[in-house]
Amino acid sequence: MSLKLLALLILTLVFVYNLSLSLLKRRSATRPVPANVQDVYDPETYQKWCTYHDEKNRLDIVSSVASYLIELSLLWSNAYAWFASLFPASPFMKMLAVLLLSALCNLLLVPFTYYDTMHIEDKYGFNRSGKATFWADQVKEFLIGLLLMLIIGSVLMAVHQALGDWMLLAFAIVMTLLALGISFLYPVLSRVFNRFKPLEDGELKTRITALLEKNGYHVRAIKVMDASRRTTKSNAYFSGFGKMKTIVLYDTLVESMDTDEICAVFAHEMGHGLHRDTLKNQLLSFLQMGVLGVLAWLTLRSDACFQAFGFSEINYGFALILVMSVEFSLIAPLFGLFANWISRRAEYRADAQAVREGYAEPLIRALKKLARQNFSDLAPSPVLVRLEYSHPTLSQRIQAIEDLFSKVTGKP
Repeated sequence: MSLKLLALLILTLVFVYNLSLSLLKRRSATRPVPANVQDVYDPETYQKWCTYHDEKNRLDIVSSVASYLIELSLLWSNAYAWFASLFPASPFMKMLAVLLLSALCNLLLVPFTYYDTMHIEDKYGFNRSGKATFWADQVKEFLIGLLLMLIIGSVLMAVHQALGDWMLLAFAIVMTLLALGISFLYPVLSRVFNRFKPLEDGELKTRITALLEKNGYHVRAIKVMDASRRTTKSNAYFSGFGKMKTIVLYDTLVESMDTDEICAVFAHEMGHGLHRDTLKNQLLSFLQMGVLGVLAWLTLRSDACFQAFGFSEINYGFALILVMSVEFSLIAPLFGLFANWISRRAEYRADAQAVREGYAEPLIRALKKLARQNFSDLAPSPVLVRLEYSHPTLSQRIQAIEDLFSKVTGKP
């Protein structure tokens, strides 16, 4: 079998696998809702969730088919090599050509994103962004995505040209540092899309600060993000490394939850810090980058990989596409199975921290509110949970919280 046919076969297998997951998601609407989460949706809202869930999944399937056909056509027709031939002969310009074509073709999927945001999300009351905001976001995402791919491609080219077959470890280390750098810069990058303001002085700010400082964390700032410009859905997160943290609250979260519930959410997030879950994720990230380094090394050692798709020499942009879209995608489900299992265990530990801080009941209320606001699936397939979910289901989390609360307090 030729290398081109092998790559197309892998692309097709990955597509079929992802399509199977989408079909599993659609079947969730037919599963009975566990008793401990039946109060999340009233009957009318649950029916609304069923139709929302079905529309989202049908669109996801159609979008996946379109994405697969676009990538299949590009690889089958040697379009990357043809487009690169139109650019100057330097390795950087050839790489730029391939990554630019890939980014431009991804724009063909924007209509699906538009329909999702401006029709489905709007229809069910979640979307608050106008057309101007939507298109501005698309331009920003296109430019940032292309820039990041150019940076990664340039790192790959520099490391390979400098070290040759010794590039494996160096590429993994540089990519891990790049990923950490992006995480460090995330608060800056997020300002491209949103505005932030300090949380006003008051009980909420005092209690969050006291909770974190009690456990050895110094709070750099507590900020509120204007998520309501785009959505009614809620979230919150930490940013920063080590014990120095910036806390970001969606304004939708502040508006929809009471002080106890928000503190419960941050007791949970603090649990992640106390158990060094971020560090563990960074180690997993390094492992993933090591695998990508091996795949990149194998790809760059084979001229046939490039010749099969119409190139006369190595193209670092096309090497990235082969590694990320074809080679790594084949083993990504196995890696995800392991990473998600670790992540689900971490979520249980973080919930347990909130229970020990005295926030069992507020955390359950907060989780139910988040599920309701985000229109979460209350009864996903167990197979889907094992393969794709980084968090336990809401029902599983509530059961674990109640069991620990009973054990700690001796109350049923």
